[in-house]
Amino acid sequence: MTLTLTAKPAADARPVHLVTRESLAGLALDDAARRWVEANGFAGAAGKLLTLPGPDGAVAGALYGVADRGVADRGVAGRRDAFSPLAAGALARSLPDGAWRFAETPDEPELAALGLMLGAYAFARYRKAETPAISFAAPEGVDVEAVRRRAEAVYLVRDLINTPANDMGPQALEAAARALAATHGAQVAVTAGDDLLAQNLPMIHAVGRAGAEAPRLIDMRWGRPEAPKVTLVGKGVCFDTGGLDIKTPSGMLLMKKDMGGAANVLGLAALVMGGRLDVRLRVLIPAVENAISGAAFRPGDVLASRKGLTVEVGNTDAEGRLVLADALALADEEEPHLLIDMATLTGAARVALGPDLAPFFTDDDALAAELAAASAGAADPLWRMPLWSPYDRKLASKVAGLNNVTGDGFAGAVVAALFLRRFVEKAASWAHLDIYGWCPVEKPHCPVGGEAQGIRALEAVLAARYG
Repeated sequence: MTLTLTAKPAADARPVHLVTRESLAGLALDDAARRWVEANGFAGAAGKLLTLPGPDGAVAGALYGVADRGVADRGVAGRRDAFSPLAAGALARSLPDGAWRFAETPDEPELAALGLMLGAYAFARYRKAETPAISFAAPEGVDVEAVRRRAEAVYLVRDLINTPANDMGPQALEAAARALAATHGAQVAVTAGDDLLAQNLPMIHAVGRAGAEAPRLIDMRWGRPEAPKVTLVGKGVCFDTGGLDIKTPSGMLLMKKDMGGAANVLGLAALVMGGRLDVRLRVLIPAVENAISGAAFRPGDVLASRKGLTVEVGNTDAEGRLVLADALALADEEEPHLLIDMATLTGAARVALGPDLAPFFTDDDALAAELAAASAGAADPLWRMPLWSPYDRKLASKVAGLNNVTGDGFAGAVVAALFLRRFVEKAASWAHLDIYGWCPVEKPHCPVGGEAQGIRALEAVLAARYG
């Protein structure tokens, strides 16, 4: 990160004017600056930056184009500008070095400040990041520490997902969880290898037993034992070949991100612990590699599960729901007040909603309403999808309690959620988020690469309930 967010502007901080196509004409500029704007053809288009020269030729300020919320919301024909309160993030990568401030307070100042922080991210583990060194003053009244905490949680998620599988296997994912726990005084227990069988976690063992590193269940706990129980479960498939139902080469290119659910629950855990929410937090991460060897589980195998249900393997590439099922069953035994799982689970979710909009599933209408409102307020897109119970019969098996896939290929994200619901009975409330965990096209607040999805909205819900 090369952007420093400050509570007050430096004495030499230069102003950035956020302008729309419509507001540019009314902006108070002197004649020389107006001629400069016209000479450069700057029209206030969203995402466009123009630096302004001072009398000595040095950069004295900047204009940055943003979409007009009203125009974007009306869907005016021919207009492609999409309003985002995080749009200021591009400034972190495009402004010259030095101190800056907003000339006018943005409409959503805290999100504008967060956008700046998120836009400053660069993954620099393997090569030097070429980003400007900027100091930017947060708008007056913004909680700078809260913004930094949220940005750092997102950075954690992005770093974990962006790290390739040769450096982010089950052992490294465990190390990341232990490092986070040490920062916040949490406890971690790990069950690995054949101990998974002894502790009745057979599906985690079956999926991960072909990997070069032993499969494991990471179990983190934090907070007062008497506080409301909030449990987070994250899919930690550190690489997914598809197993014996092997993926195509192109289908494997992004499979380092198949532990994106685990990365996201660790990011959310960082927000919960950093915000000192009054909960008894538990984080469960089944960390495995879905690899190919003589020990790999096979299509047609029937697996035992922690819950006692038997599962026929219709496809080894639907492994995420298998490891989640054992972890969810374990979590459910504690009867948590709130149980949330996050997973890069189905391509069907991407077909339905694309990469930017993460679907969530829950039978709790009150929780759904809270998540929808928090999603809009945090600019953290989520969309409720149905747990359509009639589709549950698609999971029927002739040889086991259920199959891990359907035969017709329809409603893949819904059916996957219904599969997981089979393993949750005692939790007072449960939600499943089928995230993508990846930004495929650069955005103002995010470069191409790993991305946190839903954790800021979930934090807002948790803070409102338990803050």
